[in-house]
Amino acid sequence: MPEEVVNYVTNYGYLAIFVLIFLQEIGMPNPFPNELLLIFSGYLSYKGLLSYPSVILTALIADFTGTNILYFLFYYAGTFIIQKKPKWIPVSAGIIKKLSTRISAGGKFSIFFFRLTPFTRGYASVITGLLQIKPKTFLPIAFLSALSWAIIFVSTGILIGPFWSDFIQHLEGFKYFMLSMLAVLICAILIMNYLRNSKKKIKSGPVIL
Repeated sequence: MPEEVVNYVTNYGYLAIFVLIFLQEIGMPNPFPNELLLIFSGYLSYKGLLSYPSVILTALIADFTGTNILYFLFYYAGTFIIQKKPKWIPVSAGIIKKLSTRISAGGKFSIFFFRLTPFTRGYASVITGLLQIKPKTFLPIAFLSALSWAIIFVSTGILIGPFWSDFIQHLEGFKYFMLSMLAVLICAILIMNYLRNSKKKIKSGPVIL
């Protein structure tokens, strides 16, 4: 972990956590992933330097605020973006409407899972806004996913607190852990889509020629 970032979080506490999470959620690059930041914040909670509930609340507010800025930006500018897109991009207004209807009807868990997964969190907000998913659908998912995300990673930092030195030595493996989470997510979504399509075929019954 970059020493300057560690010092920044240690010295400025909740303000540093809010700023770093918020900036990454609106698309600004950070020195290291927010997931690692939350784990380190959990470790500071384990050491008694930060309050666990306050870290969760700070991360929740920063994440929810940042992701909604992206969501509403693309939600209101989505039509303009589609109209002005280059012709070689194979995404039409009809496809956007079809995907939006599908997600609103039964694909909410996909948004939730993408919001929990490293590498796809920010894209989930952009794509959801671009697909014109209604705020009444997205906002509860954004809140629950932000809360779950914060609890999972901050709690992880507390649990590995006694083994922090070993964790730091094997930090490179954390990248592979996040990639594994992404692979599991993709597999879960593919399985869910397969099962959903299978149920539709069963309900529709055999086709009589």
